[in-house]
Amino acid sequence: MPAYVIAHIRVRDAARYEEYKRLAQASILAHGGRYVARGGQVEILEGPWNPERLVLLEFTSMDAARRWWNSDDYRAAAAVRRAVSDGELVLLEGLDVPIG
Repeated sequence: MPAYVIAHIRVRDAARYEEYKRLAQASILAHGGRYVARGGQVEILEGPWNPERLVLLEFTSMDAARRWWNSDDYRAAAAVRRAVSDGELVLLEGLDVPIG
């Protein structure tokens, strides 16, 4: 089943965050992941949540996403992210059925 990493990020240093984006992208691709959404426009439909930056990643499975998260290459990227931003990340198991 596919799995998704949802990240809500508040960037404190935009220039240094560019380094994180470069490192993270390479690690995501190396682990078979892909960006579904990355910092695009957000429209609030309901509730008080007003996220600054959202990123949605897709992996082939929860295990694949965990391997990426625990990898040495992402660990280096995550250190940069934590130094220049605050955020929350969750791993969500997807559905293995067609929608419709």
